[in-house]
Amino acid sequence: MLAGMTTVDTRAVHAGRDDLAALGVHVPPIDLSTTNPLPSVHDGGDAYELLATGGTPPPGTSAVYQRLWNPTVARFETALAELEDTTDAVAFASGMAALTAALLAATRDGRRHLVAVRPLYGGTDHVLATGLLGTDVTWARPDEVAAAVRPDTALVVAETPANPTLDLVDIRVLADAAGDVPLLIDNTVATPVLQQPARHGAALVLHSATKSIGGHGDVLAGVVAGDPHWAARLRQVRALTGAVLHPLGAYLLHRGLQTLPLRVRAQQAGAEKIAAWLADHPAVERVHHPGLDDHAGLIGRQLAGPGSLLAFRVRGGAPAAAAVAGACRLITHAVSLGGVDTLVQHPASLTHRPVDGDAKPDGGLLRLSVGLEDPEDLRADLAQALAVA
Repeated sequence: MLAGMTTVDTRAVHAGRDDLAALGVHVPPIDLSTTNPLPSVHDGGDAYELLATGGTPPPGTSAVYQRLWNPTVARFETALAELEDTTDAVAFASGMAALTAALLAATRDGRRHLVAVRPLYGGTDHVLATGLLGTDVTWARPDEVAAAVRPDTALVVAETPANPTLDLVDIRVLADAAGDVPLLIDNTVATPVLQQPARHGAALVLHSATKSIGGHGDVLAGVVAGDPHWAARLRQVRALTGAVLHPLGAYLLHRGLQTLPLRVRAQQAGAEKIAAWLADHPAVERVHHPGLDDHAGLIGRQLAGPGSLLAFRVRGGAPAAAAVAGACRLITHAVSLGGVDTLVQHPASLTHRPVDGDAKPDGGLLRLSVGLEDPEDLRADLAQALAVA
Protein backbone atom coordinates (compact mmCIF):
# COMPACT_ATOMS: atom_id res chain seq x y z
CA MET A 1 0.00 0.00 0.00
CA LEU A 2 1.02 3.61 -0.46
CA ALA A 3 2.33 5.25 2.69
CA GLY A 4 -0.19 7.10 4.82
CA MET A 5 -3.31 5.31 3.53
CA THR A 6 -4.86 4.73 6.92
CA THR A 7 -8.56 5.42 6.41
CA VAL A 8 -10.95 2.68 5.40
CA ASP A 9 -12.29 4.90 2.61
CA THR A 10 -8.91 5.22 0.91
CA ARG A 11 -8.00 1.57 1.44
CA ALA A 12 -11.34 0.49 -0.03
CA VAL A 13 -10.54 2.33 -3.27
CA HIS A 14 -6.89 1.31 -3.64
CA ALA A 15 -6.45 -2.03 -1.84
CA GLY A 16 -5.27 -4.85 -4.08
CA ARG A 17 -4.42 -2.47 -6.92
CA ASP A 18 -0.81 -1.56 -6.13
CA ASP A 19 0.64 -3.10 -9.29
CA LEU A 20 -1.86 -1.85 -11.86
CA ALA A 21 0.26 1.09 -13.08
CA ALA A 22 3.22 -1.23 -13.69
CA LEU A 23 0.92 -3.51 -15.67
CA GLY A 24 -0.26 -0.55 -17.74
CA VAL A 25 -3.93 -0.96 -16.78
CA HIS A 26 -6.35 1.05 -14.69
CA VAL A 27 -8.72 -1.71 -13.51
CA PRO A 28 -7.75 -5.20 -12.32
CA PRO A 29 -7.54 -7.86 -15.03
CA ILE A 30 -9.71 -10.99 -14.88
CA ASP A 31 -7.92 -14.32 -15.28
CA LEU A 32 -10.50 -16.99 -16.15
CA SER A 33 -7.98 -19.77 -16.81
CA THR A 34 -8.96 -23.09 -15.28
CA THR A 35 -5.53 -24.57 -16.02
CA ASN A 36 -2.09 -23.05 -16.43
CA PRO A 37 0.97 -24.06 -18.50
CA LEU A 38 3.67 -25.88 -16.53
CA PRO A 39 7.36 -25.01 -17.07
CA SER A 40 8.41 -28.63 -16.53
CA VAL A 41 7.22 -31.84 -14.92
CA HIS A 42 9.44 -31.23 -11.90
CA ASP A 43 8.48 -27.59 -11.41
CA GLY A 44 4.82 -28.35 -12.05
CA GLY A 45 4.84 -31.09 -9.43
CA ASP A 46 6.49 -28.84 -6.86
CA ALA A 47 3.97 -26.07 -7.56
CA TYR A 48 1.07 -28.49 -7.22
CA GLU A 49 2.30 -29.76 -3.86
CA LEU A 50 2.85 -26.23 -2.57
CA LEU A 51 -0.61 -25.02 -3.57
CA ALA A 52 -2.48 -28.17 -2.49
CA THR A 53 -1.01 -27.84 0.99
CA GLY A 54 -2.06 -24.21 1.45
CA GLY A 55 0.81 -22.25 -0.04
CA THR A 56 0.78 -19.50 -2.66
CA PRO A 57 2.76 -19.50 -5.91
CA PRO A 58 6.05 -17.57 -5.81
CA PRO A 59 6.48 -15.02 -8.62
CA GLY A 60 7.27 -16.63 -11.93
CA THR A 61 5.88 -20.07 -11.09
CA SER A 62 2.76 -21.75 -12.39
CA ALA A 63 -0.62 -21.43 -10.65
CA VAL A 64 -1.33 -24.95 -12.01
CA TYR A 65 -5.12 -25.07 -11.69
CA GLN A 66 -7.91 -22.67 -10.69
CA ARG A 67 -9.06 -24.88 -7.81
CA LEU A 68 -5.64 -24.34 -6.21
CA TRP A 69 -5.08 -20.61 -6.81
CA ASN A 70 -6.20 -17.75 -9.05
CA PRO A 71 -4.70 -14.25 -9.33
CA THR A 72 -8.07 -12.46 -9.61
CA VAL A 73 -9.34 -14.15 -6.46
CA ALA A 74 -6.03 -13.36 -4.74
CA ARG A 75 -6.42 -9.65 -5.53
CA PHE A 76 -9.77 -9.55 -3.80
CA GLU A 77 -8.35 -11.46 -0.82
CA THR A 78 -5.49 -8.97 -0.49
CA ALA A 79 -7.92 -6.05 -0.56
CA LEU A 80 -10.29 -7.56 2.00
CA ALA A 81 -7.40 -8.37 4.35
CA GLU A 82 -6.27 -4.74 4.18
CA LEU A 83 -9.74 -3.56 5.17
CA GLU A 84 -9.96 -6.06 8.03
CA ASP A 85 -6.44 -5.19 9.24
CA THR A 86 -5.25 -8.79 8.90
CA THR A 87 -2.32 -10.19 6.96
CA ASP A 88 -4.37 -12.62 4.88
CA ALA A 89 -7.84 -13.57 3.66
CA VAL A 90 -9.16 -16.62 1.83
CA ALA A 91 -12.24 -16.45 -0.39
CA PHE A 92 -14.82 -19.18 -1.00
CA ALA A 93 -17.84 -19.95 -3.16
CA SER A 94 -20.34 -18.91 -0.46
CA GLY A 95 -20.53 -17.75 3.13
CA MET A 96 -21.44 -21.27 4.26
CA ALA A 97 -18.47 -22.69 2.36
CA ALA A 98 -16.26 -20.20 4.19
CA LEU A 99 -17.73 -21.22 7.55
CA THR A 100 -17.32 -24.92 6.73
CA ALA A 101 -13.67 -24.36 5.83
CA ALA A 102 -13.06 -22.46 9.06
CA LEU A 103 -14.60 -25.30 11.11
CA LEU A 104 -12.58 -27.93 9.26
CA ALA A 105 -9.39 -25.92 9.63
CA ALA A 106 -9.96 -25.45 13.35
CA THR A 107 -10.76 -29.10 14.07
CA ARG A 108 -8.09 -30.77 11.91
CA ASP A 109 -5.91 -31.51 14.98
CA GLY A 110 -8.55 -33.76 16.51
CA ARG A 111 -10.27 -31.32 18.84
CA ARG A 112 -13.96 -31.34 17.96
CA HIS A 113 -15.60 -29.22 20.63
CA LEU A 114 -16.94 -25.75 19.81
CA VAL A 115 -18.40 -23.03 22.00
CA ALA A 116 -21.00 -20.89 20.24
CA VAL A 117 -22.80 -17.74 21.30
CA ARG A 118 -26.38 -17.30 20.08
CA PRO A 119 -27.96 -15.64 18.19
CA LEU A 120 -26.15 -16.62 15.01
CA TYR A 121 -27.09 -16.65 11.36
CA GLY A 122 -29.51 -19.56 10.91
CA GLY A 123 -27.24 -21.50 8.54
CA THR A 124 -24.36 -21.30 11.01
CA ASP A 125 -26.64 -22.34 13.88
CA HIS A 126 -27.93 -25.29 11.84
CA VAL A 127 -24.46 -26.62 10.93
CA LEU A 128 -23.33 -26.43 14.55
CA ALA A 129 -26.52 -27.89 16.01
CA THR A 130 -26.61 -30.89 13.67
CA GLY A 131 -22.96 -31.81 14.17
CA LEU A 132 -22.82 -32.43 10.43
CA LEU A 133 -19.07 -31.80 10.35
CA GLY A 134 -18.36 -34.06 13.32
CA THR A 135 -18.28 -31.27 15.88
CA ASP A 136 -19.82 -31.07 19.35
CA VAL A 137 -21.18 -27.68 20.37
CA THR A 138 -21.84 -26.04 23.73
CA TRP A 139 -24.18 -23.05 23.50
CA ALA A 140 -23.21 -20.28 25.87
CA ARG A 141 -24.05 -16.70 26.69
CA PRO A 142 -21.07 -14.34 26.47
CA ASP A 143 -20.54 -14.48 30.24
CA GLU A 144 -20.58 -18.31 30.13
CA VAL A 145 -17.88 -18.78 27.49
CA ALA A 146 -14.92 -19.11 29.86
CA ALA A 147 -16.68 -21.86 31.82
CA ALA A 148 -17.74 -23.64 28.62
CA VAL A 149 -14.21 -23.92 27.21
CA ARG A 150 -12.71 -27.43 27.54
CA PRO A 151 -9.29 -28.93 26.75
CA ASP A 152 -10.72 -30.23 23.47
CA THR A 153 -12.32 -26.91 22.45
CA ALA A 154 -11.15 -25.96 18.98
CA LEU A 155 -13.00 -22.69 18.39
CA VAL A 156 -15.33 -20.12 19.92
CA VAL A 157 -17.91 -18.82 17.43
CA ALA A 158 -19.92 -15.60 17.71
CA GLU A 159 -21.58 -12.97 15.54
CA THR A 160 -21.82 -9.28 16.34
CA PRO A 161 -24.05 -7.50 15.53
CA ALA A 162 -25.93 -10.79 15.54
CA ASN A 163 -28.49 -11.92 13.01
CA PRO A 164 -31.43 -11.28 13.32
CA THR A 165 -31.81 -9.39 16.62
CA LEU A 166 -28.62 -7.33 16.28
CA ASP A 167 -27.32 -8.33 19.73
CA LEU A 168 -23.89 -6.83 20.41
CA VAL A 169 -20.95 -8.67 21.95
CA ASP A 170 -17.78 -7.11 23.30
CA ILE A 171 -15.19 -8.93 21.18
CA ARG A 172 -12.25 -8.16 23.47
CA VAL A 173 -14.10 -9.54 26.49
CA LEU A 174 -15.07 -12.63 24.51
CA ALA A 175 -11.50 -13.16 23.28
CA ASP A 176 -10.23 -12.92 26.86
CA ALA A 177 -12.86 -15.44 27.96
CA ALA A 178 -11.80 -17.82 25.18
CA GLY A 179 -8.21 -17.70 26.41
CA ASP A 180 -5.94 -19.78 24.18
CA VAL A 181 -8.88 -20.99 22.09
CA PRO A 182 -9.18 -19.06 18.79
CA LEU A 183 -12.22 -16.83 18.38
CA LEU A 184 -14.19 -16.61 15.13
CA ILE A 185 -16.36 -13.53 14.65
CA ASP A 186 -18.94 -13.30 11.89
CA ASN A 187 -18.56 -9.69 10.73
CA THR A 188 -21.09 -9.85 7.90
CA VAL A 189 -23.55 -7.34 9.36
CA ALA A 190 -21.00 -4.71 10.44
CA THR A 191 -18.58 -5.06 7.49
CA PRO A 192 -14.95 -3.90 7.90
CA VAL A 193 -16.19 -0.33 7.45
CA LEU A 194 -17.80 -0.36 10.90
CA GLN A 195 -15.80 -3.04 12.73
CA GLN A 196 -12.48 -4.89 12.48
CA PRO A 197 -12.73 -7.84 14.91
CA ALA A 198 -9.04 -8.81 14.57
CA ARG A 199 -8.12 -5.55 16.28
CA HIS A 200 -10.08 -6.73 19.31
CA GLY A 201 -8.69 -10.24 19.59
CA ALA A 202 -10.53 -12.36 16.98
CA ALA A 203 -8.33 -14.93 15.25
CA LEU A 204 -10.73 -15.42 12.34
CA VAL A 205 -13.12 -12.92 10.74
CA LEU A 206 -15.92 -14.40 8.63
CA HIS A 207 -18.03 -12.70 5.97
CA SER A 208 -20.85 -13.76 3.76
CA ALA A 209 -19.47 -11.57 0.99
CA THR A 210 -22.76 -12.08 -0.82
CA LYS A 211 -24.18 -9.39 1.43
CA SER A 212 -22.70 -5.89 1.83
CA ILE A 213 -19.33 -6.59 0.26
CA GLY A 214 -20.94 -7.59 -3.03
CA GLY A 215 -23.76 -5.21 -2.30
CA HIS A 216 -25.82 -5.68 -5.45
CA GLY A 217 -27.37 -9.12 -5.07
CA ASP A 218 -25.47 -10.58 -8.02
CA VAL A 219 -22.56 -12.56 -6.57
CA LEU A 220 -22.43 -15.45 -4.08
CA ALA A 221 -19.26 -15.66 -1.98
CA GLY A 222 -17.67 -15.97 1.44
CA VAL A 223 -14.32 -14.95 2.88
CA VAL A 224 -12.33 -15.56 6.06
CA ALA A 225 -9.61 -13.15 7.18
CA GLY A 226 -6.80 -14.06 9.57
CA ASP A 227 -3.07 -14.58 9.94
CA PRO A 228 -0.74 -16.64 7.67
CA HIS A 229 -1.14 -19.77 9.81
CA TRP A 230 -4.91 -19.77 9.42
CA ALA A 231 -4.75 -18.72 5.78
CA ALA A 232 -2.59 -21.72 4.89
CA ARG A 233 -5.04 -24.07 6.62
CA LEU A 234 -8.00 -22.45 4.91
CA ARG A 235 -6.38 -22.57 1.47
CA GLN A 236 -5.65 -26.26 1.92
CA VAL A 237 -9.27 -26.96 2.82
CA ARG A 238 -10.41 -24.94 -0.19
CA ALA A 239 -8.02 -26.72 -2.54
CA LEU A 240 -9.02 -30.18 -1.37
CA THR A 241 -12.78 -29.62 -1.10
CA GLY A 242 -13.18 -27.44 -4.19
CA ALA A 243 -15.13 -24.63 -2.50
CA VAL A 244 -13.50 -22.07 -4.77
CA LEU A 245 -14.73 -18.61 -5.68
CA HIS A 246 -15.07 -18.02 -9.42
CA PRO A 247 -12.72 -15.27 -10.69
CA LEU A 248 -15.63 -13.23 -12.08
CA GLY A 249 -17.21 -13.23 -8.63
CA ALA A 250 -13.90 -12.10 -7.13
CA TYR A 251 -13.70 -9.26 -9.65
CA LEU A 252 -17.20 -8.08 -8.76
CA LEU A 253 -16.42 -8.23 -5.04
CA HIS A 254 -13.18 -6.32 -5.49
CA ARG A 255 -15.05 -3.68 -7.45
CA GLY A 256 -17.73 -3.58 -4.74
CA LEU A 257 -15.16 -2.74 -2.09
CA GLN A 258 -14.53 0.63 -3.74
CA THR A 259 -18.00 1.89 -2.84
CA LEU A 260 -18.48 -0.15 0.35
CA PRO A 261 -17.85 2.72 2.81
CA LEU A 262 -20.23 5.04 0.93
CA ARG A 263 -22.94 2.39 0.70
CA VAL A 264 -22.64 1.29 4.33
CA ARG A 265 -22.86 4.82 5.71
CA ALA A 266 -25.74 5.88 3.46
CA GLN A 267 -27.70 2.71 4.27
CA GLN A 268 -26.92 3.17 7.96
CA ALA A 269 -28.29 6.72 7.90
CA GLY A 270 -31.52 5.44 6.39
CA ALA A 271 -31.76 2.61 8.91
CA GLU A 272 -31.40 5.00 11.83
CA LYS A 273 -34.35 7.06 10.56
CA ILE A 274 -36.49 3.98 9.95
CA ALA A 275 -35.62 2.46 13.35
CA ALA A 276 -36.55 5.65 15.20
CA TRP A 277 -39.86 5.90 13.30
CA LEU A 278 -40.77 2.25 13.90
CA ALA A 279 -39.99 2.59 17.61
CA ASP A 280 -42.88 5.05 17.92
CA HIS A 281 -45.32 3.16 15.69
CA PRO A 282 -48.37 1.78 17.54
CA ALA A 283 -48.31 -1.47 15.54
CA VAL A 284 -44.74 -2.23 16.58
CA GLU A 285 -43.89 -3.80 19.93
CA ARG A 286 -40.11 -3.47 19.79
CA VAL A 287 -37.32 -2.42 17.44
CA HIS A 288 -33.90 -4.10 17.49
CA HIS A 289 -31.10 -1.86 16.22
CA PRO A 290 -27.68 -1.14 17.74
CA GLY A 291 -28.45 2.56 17.59
CA LEU A 292 -31.26 1.95 20.08
CA ASP A 293 -29.80 -0.96 22.10
CA ASP A 294 -26.11 -0.16 22.66
CA HIS A 295 -26.23 -0.65 26.41
CA ALA A 296 -22.56 -1.65 26.64
CA GLY A 297 -21.35 1.47 24.84
CA LEU A 298 -19.70 -0.44 21.99
CA ILE A 299 -20.52 2.12 19.29
CA GLY A 300 -17.52 4.40 19.06
CA ARG A 301 -15.34 1.88 20.88
CA GLN A 302 -15.74 -1.32 18.86
CA LEU A 303 -18.26 -0.30 16.20
CA ALA A 304 -17.98 2.84 14.11
CA GLY A 305 -21.77 2.92 13.73
CA PRO A 306 -24.98 0.91 14.20
CA GLY A 307 -25.26 -0.41 10.63
CA SER A 308 -28.11 -0.83 8.16
CA LEU A 309 -29.82 -3.96 9.50
CA LEU A 310 -32.70 -3.80 11.96
CA ALA A 311 -35.52 -6.02 13.17
CA PHE A 312 -38.93 -5.18 14.59
CA ARG A 313 -41.64 -7.17 16.32
CA VAL A 314 -45.15 -6.56 15.03
CA ARG A 315 -48.12 -6.56 17.39
CA GLY A 316 -50.28 -9.56 16.61
CA GLY A 317 -47.45 -12.07 16.30
CA ALA A 318 -46.66 -14.25 13.30
CA PRO A 319 -49.91 -13.65 11.35
CA ALA A 320 -49.46 -9.89 11.55
CA ALA A 321 -45.77 -10.12 10.64
CA ALA A 322 -46.63 -12.24 7.61
CA ALA A 323 -49.25 -9.72 6.56
CA VAL A 324 -46.75 -6.86 6.77
CA ALA A 325 -44.12 -8.72 4.73
CA GLY A 326 -46.69 -9.57 2.09
CA ALA A 327 -48.10 -6.05 1.91
CA CYS A 328 -44.82 -4.27 1.17
CA ARG A 329 -44.72 -2.84 -2.34
CA LEU A 330 -41.45 -0.96 -2.66
CA ILE A 331 -39.60 -3.15 -0.19
CA THR A 332 -38.84 -6.62 -1.56
CA HIS A 333 -39.89 -9.67 0.45
CA ALA A 334 -36.70 -11.74 0.17
CA VAL A 335 -33.82 -13.17 2.18
CA SER A 336 -30.29 -11.68 2.23
CA LEU A 337 -29.09 -8.28 3.43
CA GLY A 338 -26.64 -5.49 2.72
CA GLY A 339 -27.74 -4.77 -0.85
CA VAL A 340 -28.63 -1.49 -2.49
CA ASP A 341 -32.35 -2.30 -2.32
CA THR A 342 -34.33 -2.77 0.89
CA LEU A 343 -35.38 -6.30 1.82
CA VAL A 344 -37.78 -7.62 4.46
CA GLN A 345 -38.05 -11.21 5.64
CA HIS A 346 -39.51 -13.34 8.44
CA PRO A 347 -36.53 -15.04 10.17
CA ALA A 348 -38.52 -17.69 12.05
CA SER A 349 -39.91 -19.05 8.77
CA LEU A 350 -36.84 -18.60 6.58
CA THR A 351 -33.21 -17.96 7.55
CA HIS A 352 -33.71 -19.18 11.14
CA ARG A 353 -36.30 -21.87 10.48
CA PRO A 354 -33.89 -24.72 11.49
CA VAL A 355 -32.94 -23.06 14.80
CA ASP A 356 -34.03 -25.06 17.83
CA GLY A 357 -36.48 -24.21 20.58
CA ASP A 358 -36.06 -21.05 22.57
CA ALA A 359 -33.25 -19.85 20.31
CA LYS A 360 -35.63 -19.44 17.35
CA PRO A 361 -36.64 -15.82 16.69
CA ASP A 362 -40.07 -14.65 17.81
CA GLY A 363 -42.81 -15.30 15.24
CA GLY A 364 -43.74 -11.63 15.21
CA LEU A 365 -40.22 -10.54 14.26
CA LEU A 366 -39.39 -9.12 10.83
CA ARG A 367 -35.85 -8.34 9.68
CA LEU A 368 -35.30 -5.26 7.53
CA SER A 369 -32.15 -4.67 5.50
CA VAL A 370 -32.22 -0.99 4.57
CA GLY A 371 -30.92 -0.11 1.12
CA LEU A 372 -30.21 3.13 -0.69
CA GLU A 373 -33.76 4.26 -1.38
CA ASP A 374 -35.04 7.54 0.07
CA PRO A 375 -35.96 6.79 3.72
CA GLU A 376 -39.23 8.69 3.28
CA ASP A 377 -40.28 6.32 0.51
CA LEU A 378 -39.40 3.34 2.68
CA ARG A 379 -41.32 4.79 5.59
CA ALA A 380 -44.40 5.31 3.43
CA ASP A 381 -44.24 1.71 2.25
CA LEU A 382 -43.89 0.40 5.80
CA ALA A 383 -46.74 2.63 6.96
CA GLN A 384 -49.19 1.20 4.44
CA ALA A 385 -47.99 -2.37 5.15
CA LEU A 386 -48.40 -1.92 8.91
CA ALA A 387 -51.85 -0.49 8.32
CA VAL A 388 -52.79 -3.75 6.59
CA ALA A 389 -51.66 -5.74 9.64
